[in-house]
Amino acid sequence: MARKRAIFEDVSATSTPRTAPQTGVIDRHPKGARGAIRIWLMALFALVCLMIVVGGMTRLTDSGLSITEWRPVTGAIPPLNAEMWQEEFDKYRQIDQYQLLNRGMTMDEFKIIYWWEWGHRQLGRVIGLVWGVGFLFFWLTKRIPTGWTPRLLALGALGGVQGAIGWWMVASGLNEGMIAVASYRLATHLGLAFVILGMIAWYTFLLNRPEAELIAARRAREGKLYSMSTGLMHFAFLQIILGALVAGIDAGRGYTDWPLMNGVFLPPELLAMQPLWVNFFENPATTQFIHRKAGYLLAIFALVVWLRGRKSTHAATRAAFHAMIVVMGAQIALGIVTVLYGAPWQLGIAHQATAVLLWVVIIRARHLAQFPRFDSLRGQGGKA
Repeated sequence: MARKRAIFEDVSATSTPRTAPQTGVIDRHPKGARGAIRIWLMALFALVCLMIVVGGMTRLTDSGLSITEWRPVTGAIPPLNAEMWQEEFDKYRQIDQYQLLNRGMTMDEFKIIYWWEWGHRQLGRVIGLVWGVGFLFFWLTKRIPTGWTPRLLALGALGGVQGAIGWWMVASGLNEGMIAVASYRLATHLGLAFVILGMIAWYTFLLNRPEAELIAARRAREGKLYSMSTGLMHFAFLQIILGALVAGIDAGRGYTDWPLMNGVFLPPELLAMQPLWVNFFENPATTQFIHRKAGYLLAIFALVVWLRGRKSTHAATRAAFHAMIVVMGAQIALGIVTVLYGAPWQLGIAHQATAVLLWVVIIRARHLAQFPRFDSLRGQGGKA
């Protein structure tokens, strides 16, 4: 029979000691799992950013059709002697881009555009290798946090799809009568690159904080702000696609006045092509008009979202939305300057790189609306 205890008896010595709750892989190995995977993803993020910039330069230098075959493995080896260079040059001289645009090009000139396209493809191979080696290492050593394997596999799968879309894009420019790739295929290629970049950014933000902290933060999520920033993210993605359609037909090098287009609000050639739908992909007036007007609407919506974000009770969230509106303003100003100067390659690349920055800061602001950071009580006079 158990003895009776006094009401105020200290039971700490006789009670069964509590066992600390067992945590998962993420908490047992915060550096080995979340930390190391985050560093790996950051490396992939930097490589994808570089890929977007190099892809932009490849387009601006009309280099994308210089390699007329898709050889995922053997294509990693460039021409090694004069005979091999001549063979590649002869293949290029058979397509219409050479016949209609670059007839008379010298071997030295061909090598310049060849190296841009080869570098672009080689960078894609490097990204695939970095993903593959990293994923296999974390998977084989069982260091992938619970629930993260499908996410990381999805990144690799999308990377493979992106490679196939890249060739699908290039193949369109090899058809008879084409001197560049089809703009809608270029937009698809660039759009998927931004999807992959956005996924990497989101995963990196998640891995930057302990899972327990994220669970607690989600209870304080700002639902309305999160929904609005999600809408802003989608709108920004649409504007990126519209920009790719403009770039695909060099529409940014026409209509070099602002805010009007050739002195008028509605260019008379806006819907001049037949059938009607072709105008939205191949008419410089239509594509640039839509890109401009969508930019105005995006700016207005960003301002509305910012006005909501600046009222957040969390300092980090407010700062994220301040950063978003600053980058949005810079991107709009850069877009106007790019138009006024006829889209030289320097401004074109700057405009594309700033689009990457804007995309990431929008995603970061959205993340903090969903998982706010709690302000420290230090420096606040002990007030709660």
